[in-house]
Formats: sequence, structure tokens, C-alpha cells
Amino acid sequence: MQEDKKIAQLRGQTPPANRDPDEPRINNDENGEQAGIVRTRDALDRAAEAELDLVEVAANANPPVCKIMDYGKFKFQQSKKLAEARKKQKQIEVKEIKFRPGTEDHDYQVKMRSILRFLEEGDKVKITLRFRGREMAHKEVAGVLLDRIEQDLIELAAVEQRPKMEGRQVTMVLSPKKTG
Repeated sequence: MQEDKKIAQLRGQTPPANRDPDEPRINNDENGEQAGIVRTRDALDRAAEAELDLVEVAANANPPVCKIMDYGKFKFQQSKKLAEARKKQKQIEVKEIKFRPGTEDHDYQVKMRSILRFLEEGDKVKITLRFRGREMAHKEVAGVLLDRIEQDLIELAAVEQRPKMEGRQVTMVLSPKKTG
């Protein structure tokens, strides 16, 4: 039972009460080679000889699988793998571009270049058309402008959220089309 406590303490868990310390286990030695089915006490002795830890890697297997390894080094490598996997994931951001009903052609072209850049980087784009004062009386301008944007980007973007009125502004969300 004492050996079981040592194994469990490495993982920060309490040992199972019904486990026999003489229960056979499949073990990998410090070189990563199969050592076969070995009793817990023998495996702990081998680990102590090599000045390493006996780590249970598959507790649900029958018999449980253990490895003789440096537990601190193992935990470090696991955290490095996790960090590397997180780094490879692309975090999709939503970029916002604001238009006005009276947006002139040159300003429109500048904003379209920004939208294209965001879509090429794989980000979603939220297009906001903001009304002020009496511009609210001409809401049809929003439909015309947002349709023009949609038509100009039909090759690169899909409309994720159709134009929707939110207070004094109309919003539309575009997402990049999958290529390949």
C-alpha cells in the first residue's frame, strides 16, 4: 500500500484503497523498452535504482500501465506540447469597419482595402453603418450600401449575419470563404 501511495502522490491523487501492492503491472523501463508485466514493488525498486519515478500512465487498463521516467521532465514536456498546440491555433477576431450613409467613393475604396486585408488574414469583419440625426429617415441608403459591399466581396466573403438594424446603426458580419 505504501508503494501505491508513492505512485498516487506523484499525480497528486489518493491511492485506490482496494489495489493490491503486489498486483502485476505492464511497465516500460527508463529506456522506453517494454519490461513486461512486473509487480508494483519490483517496478518501484527499479525506479529507485535508476533514481527516477514510477508513473502510472494508463490507470484504466487491465493491468495498469506504468513507466519509469523523470516525472518533472515529463510534466515540463507536456506543458511545452500544450503551449505549442495553443500557439498553432488561429484565434479568429472580429474586426469592425464603420461606414456612414454619405461615405464618398474614395473613402469607400480605402475601407474596402481594409476589409480585404482582414478577410485575407482570416478574420471576420463586422460592417457598421451608423446614422445621425435626420439620416434615419433614409434607411434605404443602408440597404444599397451594404448590398454594394456584399457584391464587391462576393468572391472572398460569405455573409454570416444579414444586415440588421440595432438602434441607430445597421450591422452586417462577413466571414472569409474557405479556399482550397
